[in-house]
Amino acid sequence: MSQQENTDELVATQTEGYKVGQKKDINELKELDANDESLNKWKASLGLTGTAEERFPDDKRSVIVQALVLKSEGREVVMDVSSPEAIQQLQTKPLVIKEGVDYTFKIRFVVQREMVTGLKFLQQIKRMGLTVDKMEVMCGSYGPKHEDQEREFPVNKAPSGMMARGSYTIRSKFVDDDNNSHLEWSWPMEIKKEWE
Repeated sequence: MSQQENTDELVATQTEGYKVGQKKDINELKELDANDESLNKWKASLGLTGTAEERFPDDKRSVIVQALVLKSEGREVVMDVSSPEAIQQLQTKPLVIKEGVDYTFKIRFVVQREMVTGLKFLQQIKRMGLTVDKMEVMCGSYGPKHEDQEREFPVNKAPSGMMARGSYTIRSKFVDDDNNSHLEWSWPMEIKKEWE
């Protein structure tokens, strides 16, 4: 299977009839319907009322993914995806999950410079080259903030049994309504009888 085919399987679903609105910069959004109380509350919830200092002024990206965090049975395993070097490091040691446990992921990211609409997290899990699971989670819209922003995903159950144990390849992607891919990476995972 080619790399292109693998990437094409990880495409966000499109809502029929939905059209992305015209892109507006932060100042335009702040001034938009300034006397509308409910709209002002919405803008405040997105962080559009103040002036957020850019956390990474030398980084031209508007969404900077910092980490993907696995949470299960009181454990929290942080996978650093903040740089190409950190992502490369993930390839050297698979994430081990105990079979049959409930687990969830949380993505940690920074939004700077502009409002980002319709962020989605996509994930594809493969075993021996075959897709065994896919996930698409709508994360929402976010305005720029200096602090990390987070979105926790629904709980999943790890497979169990002799046939489920073994190595998996996960491909993850963080995209928005404009089909901008903010980060796409692959990482190994293993299902084992016990945590390591």
